[in-house]
Amino acid sequence: MAADPVTKDAEESWEAGAPSGRAAAGDGGLGSSAGAGAEVVQSIAQSAVGSERILNQDEIDSLLGFSMEEDGGAKHGGVRALINSALVSYERLPMLEVVFDRLVRLMTTSLRNFTSDNVEVSLDSIQSMRFGDYLNSIPLPAILAVFRARQLDNFGLLTVDSNLIYSIVDVLLGGRRGTVAMRVEGRPYTTIERVLVTRLVEVILSDARKAFDPLTQVDFELDRIETNPRFAAIAQPANAAILVKLRIDMEDRGGRCELLLPYATLEPIRKMLLQNFMGEKFGRDNIWEGHLATELWSAPTTLKVVLDEFMQPLGRMMTLEVGDTLVMNATPETKAQLMCGDIHLTHGQVGRIGQKVAMRVESPIAQAAKRRVLEST
Repeated sequence: MAADPVTKDAEESWEAGAPSGRAAAGDGGLGSSAGAGAEVVQSIAQSAVGSERILNQDEIDSLLGFSMEEDGGAKHGGVRALINSALVSYERLPMLEVVFDRLVRLMTTSLRNFTSDNVEVSLDSIQSMRFGDYLNSIPLPAILAVFRARQLDNFGLLTVDSNLIYSIVDVLLGGRRGTVAMRVEGRPYTTIERVLVTRLVEVILSDARKAFDPLTQVDFELDRIETNPRFAAIAQPANAAILVKLRIDMEDRGGRCELLLPYATLEPIRKMLLQNFMGEKFGRDNIWEGHLATELWSAPTTLKVVLDEFMQPLGRMMTLEVGDTLVMNATPETKAQLMCGDIHLTHGQVGRIGQKVAMRVESPIAQAAKRRVLEST
């Protein structure tokens, strides 16, 4: 039987390589086979290492969404954007910008009266961030004022940086203009500095209360003054918060103060902050409301005058025939009841006017009956 040409060629090629294979098997046995397998694995690993691409530092920062030169209010991407996706952007609360713009105008006037100097207050930025990230980003030394929002039953944080602290102390104690405020690093703030900054904080909190007045009454009361961010924790590190950065300039002096309000503090007035402008009523039409109220007053209502009520077995009522007599317990002096549905409105005396039966109301409608009628409508 003739062999297949393809099979024959395969057998010849196998026989050509067989001697070396048998010799290898005779020398090393299974160990040689394992060594050959290890060489194959090593060669595959080397080819994989040679083919992979190592990311540089810029590409790693871009992937993670971090940058050493990023701005505080910049948009983030990569993994950091996914982490911060749970944050509620302050743009979803349009009334916050109105409130803080009003705060800037109030602070400009108040601080001019407080310092007797030409003060300019500007709003640098409004951003959403996590409370823990903010505590880690506070430049020290600084003074942190923890205040309570009484009606909102929560806390807020006001941070005054060192430049503003020394500038306020210099201005209030009569420092000359044109001189740079002297800064002594590495020492705690003195009692005088803390007292003067406390007065500044009280002025800012008073203006914040006035800024929120058009929305709702909120009393901001200073709770304590801290210099260590660890002791100024008013929320969990992962909680979201609104950070407002303000710049205060007093001619050639000045600094920054930052107002932080956790979202938990603003939650009770969230519906008010969703307004697009002051006094918005969420689509309510006053003209339609007035027209509806007018029509309700002229709407027809069915009233019943009940002379008497009595109870009988259902079997007795089912056997009534023409000519049967029902005995009432009412007398000519009995008061009839005026009913609207099943609601008792008032009572009065039944009589006749011309050819019509009439009822004279003898007592006003009770407030409880009015509420029941309004609830039923």
